[in-house]
Amino acid sequence: MTALRPEQDGAGGFEEAVRRLDDPLNDPLPGRHPSPWFRAAGAEPQEQPQTAAERPEPEPEWYDPEGYAQDWYGAQQGPRPTAQTPPQAQPHTQPQPHAHAQPQAPTPTPAPAPPPAPSLARDDETVALRTADTRRIAEAGQESAPGSAREPEPVATGGRAARRKAAKRGGGRHAGAAAATPAGSDDDRPLSRVEARRAAKARKPSAGVIASRAIGEVFISIGVLMLLFVTYQLWWSNIRAHSLAGNARHHLEDDWASGKGKPDTFQPGQGFAILYIPRLDVVVPIAEGISKPKVLDKGMVGHYGKDSIPTAMPDAKQGNFAIAGHRNTHGEPFRYINRLEPGDPIVVETQDTYYVYKMASILPQTPPSNTTVLNPIPAGSGFTKAGRYITLTTCTPEFTSTYRMIVWGKMVEERPRSKGKPDALVE
Repeated sequence: MTALRPEQDGAGGFEEAVRRLDDPLNDPLPGRHPSPWFRAAGAEPQEQPQTAAERPEPEPEWYDPEGYAQDWYGAQQGPRPTAQTPPQAQPHTQPQPHAHAQPQAPTPTPAPAPPPAPSLARDDETVALRTADTRRIAEAGQESAPGSAREPEPVATGGRAARRKAAKRGGGRHAGAAAATPAGSDDDRPLSRVEARRAAKARKPSAGVIASRAIGEVFISIGVLMLLFVTYQLWWSNIRAHSLAGNARHHLEDDWASGKGKPDTFQPGQGFAILYIPRLDVVVPIAEGISKPKVLDKGMVGHYGKDSIPTAMPDAKQGNFAIAGHRNTHGEPFRYINRLEPGDPIVVETQDTYYVYKMASILPQTPPSNTTVLNPIPAGSGFTKAGRYITLTTCTPEFTSTYRMIVWGKMVEERPRSKGKPDALVE
């Protein structure tokens, strides 16, 4: 006999069918019924895992004119996920199993959230989003992550004009995208023709600068010449004069040794005697005349002869034997005659005689026009009668020729050379 169907069995048959559904052995999938309307008594509804296709797409982000994401819906809708803050996954609630249900299988782990969207660069001219720059920024962010092998390439910023300038500097249309030079930088920009002319004109010195340089060079040249002249006067002239005076002395001694006859008169510049001042360690030839180029500048002492103010010769029985010499430069034989003291010997040697004088007096300063100091009885010397005197004249103060210094001496001995040197030269 066949079983009655539920609609034919009445209320008792329907209740029996419902009770059979509570039996776990009759549940096709324990704990999870294919229909949400049929589940075990007391079981909580279970959240089904969502696939990538079923997951709702994130709402698009909105940007203001400056390129920053903005929340246009207000704070009442709750925080919206942005590129910097990824959306947080909702916690999964596990359903409580029924007392008569079997243990449920573990639910799969939800798929990881997609990476945050990169921030988009803004075009200053069109206020449009650039896809190429967006991709480049995303690649730069991935490469700059920890463990990346290379550094991100710089991205050009600025508008269309800046990109054109970068392309010109880089040599290509797309070279401006990879250029790191900020927009508006003119450091590497080539100069125009007008700017090049202005720069060249600015570098060219002005007339005032050229004149000042020329004047400076003239002053430097004059200073160098003056320095050379002073060096010559104070140092080289003495070396040259000592050499010339020494040669003249040796020639004179050779003539005396060879026995040449004594001339009646001497020519200007011709040497005829040797002067000794033992206290000052001076040994210098005496030549005729007081010419600077022929006598004095050659380091010799000059005799006031007939070409200037005639004075007596040493062998005269009476008279004043006057001589002159440089105090500074050109051998400077009379530089320290102011150190002579009364009684100091002054010796004049000729071809056959030594004439010995004793220093008597000194006139520290007198005008060059005072020729009375060369008289047979010199004025101011302290001599009162005629005799055999010697007068030494030189310039004073040192390194000038403003005045003259005068030193006088009186002859005390006349000794033939055949008898040897006088005591003043032996001591």
